[in-house]
Amino acid sequence: QVQLEESGGGLVQAGGSLRVSCAASGRTFNTNTMGWFRQAPGKEREFVAAVRWNTGVTYYAESVKGRFTISRDNAKNTLYLQMNSLKPEDTAVYYCAAAANPPIAISAHSYYNYWGQGTQVTVSS
Repeated sequence: QVQLEESGGGLVQAGGSLRVSCAASGRTFNTNTMGWFRQAPGKEREFVAAVRWNTGVTYYAESVKGRFTISRDNAKNTLYLQMNSLKPEDTAVYYCAAAANPPIAISAHSYYNYWGQGTQVTVSS
């Protein structure tokens, strides 16, 4: 089992920046890919970004490309999402997720085995 705990959410004005973190514990050696998803009220959970844990290869949703950066600290078993130039439409609960096997579709949440509880990010206009 892998346990994930997000932190760092909050309220920020449009155009501002925020960094959310995800601390992983447990059988972290089982992790192939980690990612961030988000879910706004009344909407489906959507892919934000992902990183292959061993190689560092990253993937982004088009809506965040150029504004968000995903990174990881292998020694600390921690995943980060640096969010810049935030927009009100980025408001959502942000979830950290981990996949034990390489996801066939990196953006499909069904391929991720472990999930955190989520952290709220609110961007005011």
